[in-house]
Amino acid sequence: MKEKTMAKITKKITLAEVISKYPETMPVFLEHGMACFGCPMAMNETIEQGAIAHGINAEKLIKELNSSVKKSKK
Repeated sequence: MKEKTMAKITKKITLAEVISKYPETMPVFLEHGMACFGCPMAMNETIEQGAIAHGINAEKLIKELNSSVKKSKK
């Protein structure tokens, strides 16, 4: 039987989707100055777009987001 793999956060997922599915990622966003939770842009903005808008390395942010989800599942 195949083992289920955890959904992976990618640069094309919207900020709202990540926050909704993985609330444990909120501290990561806050550490990067991204208080996206109440922002109307978060509904349609991807992780990549948000990172660019905030001057953040998108790949690094995605790694940190995925790491926070992985840690919370242990």
